[in-house]
Amino acid sequence: MPDRIQIVHLVRQYAPSVGGLEDAVANLCKHLSDMPDLRVRVVTLDRLFSDPERVLPRAATVDGIPVARIPWHGSSRYPLALSVLKPLEQADLVHVHAVDFFFDYMAWTKPIHRLPLVASTHGGFFHTEFAARAKKAYFETVTRASCRAYHTICASSENDAATFRRIAPKKTIAIENGVNVDKWAGAGSPEATRTLIFIGRWSSNKRVPLLIDLVAALRAGGTDWRLIVAGVPDAETEESLAAHARDKGVAAAVEVHVKPDVAALKGLIARAGYVASASAYEGFGLTIVEGLSAGLLPVVSPLAPFLKLVDALGDGVVIDAADLAASADRLEAAYRRHAEDFPARRTAAMALAARYAWPGVAQRFREVYDRALARRRPRK
Repeated sequence: MPDRIQIVHLVRQYAPSVGGLEDAVANLCKHLSDMPDLRVRVVTLDRLFSDPERVLPRAATVDGIPVARIPWHGSSRYPLALSVLKPLEQADLVHVHAVDFFFDYMAWTKPIHRLPLVASTHGGFFHTEFAARAKKAYFETVTRASCRAYHTICASSENDAATFRRIAPKKTIAIENGVNVDKWAGAGSPEATRTLIFIGRWSSNKRVPLLIDLVAALRAGGTDWRLIVAGVPDAETEESLAAHARDKGVAAAVEVHVKPDVAALKGLIARAGYVASASAYEGFGLTIVEGLSAGLLPVVSPLAPFLKLVDALGDGVVIDAADLAASADRLEAAYRRHAEDFPARRTAAMALAARYAWPGVAQRFREVYDRALARRRPRK
């Protein structure tokens, strides 16, 4: 049997870190590893951004995928890991996830490693307004130059595709992230309920406090709306969210759950009828699609990836941050409609989510790899 093709996925954070990027890479690796002629590995950093004092083991196996971890220093916004080439020595192709140090360094060192490179954008680095002008200048110069070293730039959303086609029009294609539609399949409430759930990292761009403000506006109308916040502290913490809920007079209607395990999270989802996000930026909107797979209906900010899902579903509520009272009125009116035929609506949500299942997405990446490897030199 010939040697299997070795694909290395290079990503700044991986399990035990929790987040959309980590989840996307793990699922892609899982489905690629089911292909008998591929060998899949992950190279990542040896310390979590959320726990930088703890050094993780240099080598591990996570859900059957070999993981190598390397040291880094500097800022978590652009972590420097100059030893990254060493664990790539047996690779046939490197798939770089996100646009950060790894993206640039693999491009700059291509004359040394000579490996075919593929990248997934995962939203680029425009998630927040932090240093927006500097980011734009960097993107138009350094990122543009780095793109030249890549065979394909796989945009993780149509929004990302439009952005990267400005600097790499011939290399950019759209492959939206897949979704593990089995993880929460049908887990949401089977009946309409006035409960929203937010799932994810509590970073500044996610604007979780705005969802608390929405609940306050909803309850001002005399209804019993509730919000469940589940995920990982970041710019917001359990304490800051609880304080915000107290300030808005809805402390009893807002639950905050830090890093719930899979079983606990599934139990929280079972109490909800809606998956919510007030995010200011998303490359794809993974947790919203996962929420659809649970049978939850979307309550979202007016971002292009979210609007695409709302339009495809023909249902959901779009939040206007400038007029939460009107948003609350629309959501309450939608709930009353949903209560009349909720089982049919949740079935439609699950059917839409099924379009994003990982097996088909993994096959599209495999086709990209095959094209990139077509002219590779045999591994010595």
